[in-house]
Amino acid sequence: MSVRFEIREGGALITIDNPPVNVVSQAVRAGLVEALDKAEAAGVSRIVITGAGRTFIAGADAKEFDAAPVPPHMPDIVSRIEASPVPVVAAINGAALGGGLELALACRARVAAPTATLGLPEVTLGVVPGAGGTQRLPRLIGLSNALSLIAEGRVITALEAEKLGLVDTLSHDPLEKAFSMALPQRPVTGEMPAPQADDATIEAARTQAKRRTPGQIAPQKAIELVAATSRLSLAEGLAEERRVFLDLKTSDQAAALRHIFFAERTALGRGRSGGEEITRAVVVGGGTMGASIAYALAGTGIQVALVEVDVRAVERARANVDALYAEAVKRGKMTAETASGERAARFTFHVGYGTLPPAEIAIEAAFEDMEVKQAIFARLDEALPDSTILATNTSYLDVNRIAGSVRNPSRVLGLHFFSPAHLMKLLEVVRARETSDATMATALRLAARLKKISVLAGVCDGFIGNRILTRYRQTTDLLLMAGAMPWQVDTAMRRFGMAMGPYEVQDLSGLDIAYANRKRLNWKARTDIRYVPIADRIVEETGRLGRKTGAGWYDYADGKATPSPLIERIVMEASDRAGIVRRTFSDDDIVEHAVTAMIEEGLHILEEGIAETPADIDLVLVHGYAFPRWRGGPMQTAERHGLSAVLERIERFSTQDPVSWRVPPLLRRAVSEGKSLLELSGRA
Repeated sequence: MSVRFEIREGGALITIDNPPVNVVSQAVRAGLVEALDKAEAAGVSRIVITGAGRTFIAGADAKEFDAAPVPPHMPDIVSRIEASPVPVVAAINGAALGGGLELALACRARVAAPTATLGLPEVTLGVVPGAGGTQRLPRLIGLSNALSLIAEGRVITALEAEKLGLVDTLSHDPLEKAFSMALPQRPVTGEMPAPQADDATIEAARTQAKRRTPGQIAPQKAIELVAATSRLSLAEGLAEERRVFLDLKTSDQAAALRHIFFAERTALGRGRSGGEEITRAVVVGGGTMGASIAYALAGTGIQVALVEVDVRAVERARANVDALYAEAVKRGKMTAETASGERAARFTFHVGYGTLPPAEIAIEAAFEDMEVKQAIFARLDEALPDSTILATNTSYLDVNRIAGSVRNPSRVLGLHFFSPAHLMKLLEVVRARETSDATMATALRLAARLKKISVLAGVCDGFIGNRILTRYRQTTDLLLMAGAMPWQVDTAMRRFGMAMGPYEVQDLSGLDIAYANRKRLNWKARTDIRYVPIADRIVEETGRLGRKTGAGWYDYADGKATPSPLIERIVMEASDRAGIVRRTFSDDDIVEHAVTAMIEEGLHILEEGIAETPADIDLVLVHGYAFPRWRGGPMQTAERHGLSAVLERIERFSTQDPVSWRVPPLLRRAVSEGKSLLELSGRA
């Protein structure tokens, strides 16, 4: 039963019980209406609404957004609660989000547990509050505070909610308090005076939204609705809010954001059952990545032994770990005393492998070199128990070859963390040829403990993310040869929604990294790709490695990037030497080529079984490479634009350049059979 009803202490108790998070599905809405009918017919003195478990109401059921609305509708229920002849009190026992908070706003009073959280995060799903949130919240807590919560989709603590006047009081037993408290002598929220117009505050909110969520529609629409409270009646404002909500609900952006939301939920659920609990870990390498991994492990209570090659390297590792704790203290994440205690209690530092304590897992985070990694794994195999899982943090290298360095390769896998590992949510969990199910289960359990979005990947060069990144950069390099310039490509991709363009990113990370990778793969000698010499010439002839040398694809003065005449000359010379007549590219041309390349490579990855689902590819690109979340990732982009249109585009490109473009057979099948990528991946 999704809604429970009972008479208690002369009042009526309505409990939302729709596990796991009490979303307001159609069944819940119907149950609410029935329970309100019973309460009013019973002649009770008050009605208390609460949630079962640890959640009050976590909002609407987003799975219903793709279908036509089915009555009863939430705005009607909320309005009925506000107009109820029997006063209604919200006993907020846990998270009150979206429609849950909108329901609470219509109540005569609101009591919250100190641990409760409240918010209207609808903009994060590409919509606006649809049951009165944009009209009632400004009346209750003021224009500025309402804008901060609604336009940013911010979720706040019960203590902050009390300070804002969003809840009347806090109680460790909100249900008891809701029945016993004196009702406040004030009008219900919808009858409160509307806030006065404040153009400066509205404009500041618009500017903030453009900066925080560039390209997204919903935050700006939400700001318009909040601003409208000063000129529209409640009824007019509610009607306009409902119209905007229904329009946005079927938009591409809302569909993309829902796609990522559900994909994240699936990924975060991996590892919640099965596998062994990790209590002790070894981390090899105390550089930026290794220290960050070790810090993340220690933060969950795991004992960490950090290994380096000599005393000086150990001291550098200590300094790196100390810097992470210092940063946490600076940001208010922990006190200095807590930081000092955790570091002392959970870390040991070791020169070599002779004194390592037994551990359930060892994670190698050393230099990206096959021989180095194979040597480390051989030493770990000797030093640790036979049951210890051995994981490599390699970004590109063959995990099967690394596993060949140990006696039992079934306990070897890849754990590709993204930098900084203690902050980035994404984790590629790479299954090697002989990795056992038990090893995978324990690794996924650790990922869940670290609160990582874990994506399963097979073995290939670069796995999912870096393989697509390589293809993306290769395609934009071809655009340089044909007529574009790096700064034009970067501008076009930022306008598309990427946080940075590919050449800005290379300057930030260092041109030597990609250069070393091209050397490793012997790009000059390959016949399956078109080799572009521009990046290699920049490294070899100029020594420009990006921001760390003060020059790369761009010139830098006081940290500011400007287009480089030298780079322009090198690009033009490369085209001339190849006999290419340069042509003009529009921003749309650049985006079309770059995104289609990501899609094509993703389709090959899916067909080869490197990724399990299209959504996994999208998660990697969104969380690891700043693909715009509101576009849903390359696979979602392909589905929304139409697979037949993608097929036509790749066929056109492959006719022009058959070396660089290959039509994925999976795409042909999807179009000919009229199936989605998920259906063809066998995971639908």
